[in-house]
Amino acid sequence: MSLKTPLPEVFRQYAPEGMQPEPTGEKPALKKLAGIRAVLFDVYGTLFQSGVGDISLAEEDRGTQREKLIRAAIKEAGLQVTCQKTPLAELFHDTIRAEQDIRREQGVDHPEVDILGVWEDLIGQLEAYELIRGRASRAALRAMAVHYEASVNPASPMPGALDTIEGLLDKKLSLGIVSNAQFYTPLLFEAFLEGSPHDLGFEEILCIWSYDHTVAKPSEKLFEVAAERLQALDGIAPKQTLYIGNDMLNDIMPAAKLGFKTALFAGDKRSLRLRKDDESCKGVKPDLVITELEQILECV
Repeated sequence: MSLKTPLPEVFRQYAPEGMQPEPTGEKPALKKLAGIRAVLFDVYGTLFQSGVGDISLAEEDRGTQREKLIRAAIKEAGLQVTCQKTPLAELFHDTIRAEQDIRREQGVDHPEVDILGVWEDLIGQLEAYELIRGRASRAALRAMAVHYEASVNPASPMPGALDTIEGLLDKKLSLGIVSNAQFYTPLLFEAFLEGSPHDLGFEEILCIWSYDHTVAKPSEKLFEVAAERLQALDGIAPKQTLYIGNDMLNDIMPAAKLGFKTALFAGDKRSLRLRKDDESCKGVKPDLVITELEQILECV
């Protein structure tokens, strides 16, 4: 691979062959929801299987394996780290934490970073101490980020994802996304579903990515943005919108607070987050529990 390799192709090359969801043992709880005009999805662990069950930034692992992978990502982007003792994984996560701390001080409840800025800061630190060779162009930074994410968090489409999207479009429903995400998240759709979210029928105005807003779920902010845009798009209210996600804390709780109908996707053990011991989720119950994405088509 090289800088000339299309970034969606990088995700395909790291994807495990024959990746399948792991059964959760949960039973579906389905019913017909009247009046639904829009459906919004989470991405990691819902539309796409994820090796870590979420976007990799949610997993702070400074182990030996991640150290190797971060060095490999830098090398794939055409740069060379000259010191083998420098703890790159530790520096990487410290940079993420430092940026999050700055935003917390600014009053952001669940701060999100822009991963390109994190990589730029990391490479800048290495350059300052003359520990790296090569030029960190914008293309190189994007390549590093994608190679690292694809290797740390291999992904593939959840079974039935494309059929579910097409079935909802056939029902004339507006589609959107509310996801903890980075610039490379939409590339998963190009890698595995052969088109950008917009190409597949998602409304661009309803695709809400956390890095664009410097705030992450479980903050209610992203759902407030969704509610405003749904109203502006076609006068769609939260009670007329179904949100589908795999995490009771990040997905179901904030969506329900804003008045959205909710569906817990319980189809993959790697990603299902029931959060039974989390006080924030006490008393929160999804309107639906689905174990296969296509079950949504029976309910709207």
